[in-house]
Amino acid sequence: MANRAKEEISLEIQERVDREKERRAGTADTEGKSVVLKEVFDWLAVIVIAVLISFVLHTFVIVNATVPTSSMESTIMAGDRVIGSRLYYLRHEPVRGEIVMFDYPDDPSILYIKRIIGEPGDHIEITGGVVYVNGEALDEPYLNVVTEGEWGPYDVPEGCYFMMGDNRNDSADSRYWQNTYLTRDGIVGKAVFKYWKGFERF
Repeated sequence: MANRAKEEISLEIQERVDREKERRAGTADTEGKSVVLKEVFDWLAVIVIAVLISFVLHTFVIVNATVPTSSMESTIMAGDRVIGSRLYYLRHEPVRGEIVMFDYPDDPSILYIKRIIGEPGDHIEITGGVVYVNGEALDEPYLNVVTEGEWGPYDVPEGCYFMMGDNRNDSADSRYWQNTYLTRDGIVGKAVFKYWKGFERF
């Protein structure tokens, strides 16, 4: 009788021990899953925030582009990557000599990079390899080629700009466009620096 009582007590104790082990194992599994889920959600939050920051930057602050052609050599080489400021022209007016990133007037879905040569109201002629703006030769130290051909005259309308690439003999610019002039609202941003194949501010 006493032995049976001891066995029953032993069995009850063992059952309690087994139940406690199962409970702890279940709790550990739950805690482990919670830790994994928390880590997953933390990473998702980081990714979402990074995507949102990138979206805001690229939509409202900067414009990032790769130059596919040699039209701006030797200032910007084919394959160079360029960062522009979308905010700059909120506070400044575009001026001659600046390199700007803009929607191509003949196809606004394409982003172009050229230099402003003519401002609103300017009279432009290109002859003898020299650009004349309002009758005066334009000083262009950034050129390393002589402009071939005779071009113009062009009279830049108000609110518009005459654009040219620095590689004048291999640049699809205002001289060739169906819509000759770039409108002010077509300007996306001012080119600030290139950061591929060397870093350089403009």
